Amino acid sequence: MDSNKKIILPAEWAEQQFVQLTWPHAGTDWAYMLDEVNECFVNIAREIIKRENLLIVCADTDEVEALLSDIDLSRVTFVEMPTNDTWARDHGGITVLEDGKPVVYDFTFNGWGMKFAANHDNLITRNLYMAGIFGDFGHRNCFDFILEGGSIESDGEGTILTTAECLLSYNRNNLADEDVELKLKEYFGLKQVLWLEHGYLAGDDTDSHVDTLARLCDRSTIAYVKCDDVEDEHYEELRKMKKELRKFKTSDDRYFRLIPLPMADEVYFEGERLPATYANFLIINGAVLVPTYNSPKDEIAKEQLQKAFPDREIVGIDCNSLIKQHGSLHCVTMQFPKVDP
Repeated sequence: MDSNKKIILPAEWAEQQFVQLTWPHAGTDWAYMLDEVNECFVNIAREIIKRENLLIVCADTDEVEALLSDIDLSRVTFVEMPTNDTWARDHGGITVLEDGKPVVYDFTFNGWGMKFAANHDNLITRNLYMAGIFGDFGHRNCFDFILEGGSIESDGEGTILTTAECLLSYNRNNLADEDVELKLKEYFGLKQVLWLEHGYLAGDDTDSHVDTLARLCDRSTIAYVKCDDVEDEHYEELRKMKKELRKFKTSDDRYFRLIPLPMADEVYFEGERLPATYANFLIINGAVLVPTYNSPKDEIAKEQLQKAFPDREIVGIDCNSLIKQHGSLHCVTMQFPKVDP
């Protein structure tokens, strides 16, 4: 990397050009519930298209277009290619600004530490670039480092929030802890990395991605999952996570405003507790899309997020289908910032 370049990792709340969805198909783990998950993806797509452009990576354009037959597709770009799964947050490119110019960083995706096949998904960003989908955006091969978008939160001003459980795991980068931080600072031009040592969700395959636990909402606000039930297995870890968040400071040395989100009601599938969370929301132009789980807590979560985003519409989307494969709304999306020409 050129140390003389000014590098910025835009925050999710920055104006966006488009969002990527990687659509489920019969060759994925969604095969047994394809109709159910397709309905969720259609609902997500519909809300995005109201406000910005949408990129859909899929196995068969005709099949997806048929699902979206009642939607204006003028804002949608379809690209066909082989895919293993649908988690665009983690196999999608991460856009940075190098001296003001957008460049899509293409990190290695290894199926969350080689838990699942990722041979096709790891090539999606490169294939999109080769197909000209990114337009004037540059592309940088970053395959020397394993990194998933769901593992980092940026304030757009040189701070990222992340978890030690994920980024310091040996099944990703076999590096000393300090070397991982140096890599992050080098790639993203960071002033500081805020490391969470605590917090997890049962059933999470990602090794505690930060986007399931605590989210930056603006440069001085963090929304986080709070557990009030002392009998819940998460209570102690999330209590310790809150204590850590209280100690963190912004890059200009101020404590963060903390907004608690309710711990989602327990969701079980085939005898396993699933990682349902309200922290897995997506910020888009003019709105925040919030996963819901057919619970009274859905409205509480939306009310809390309205405090964090007073100028955006808070839109709930039923994500009970997504959670059956251990993910939620933010996990299946990746935003790309809008950059002035």
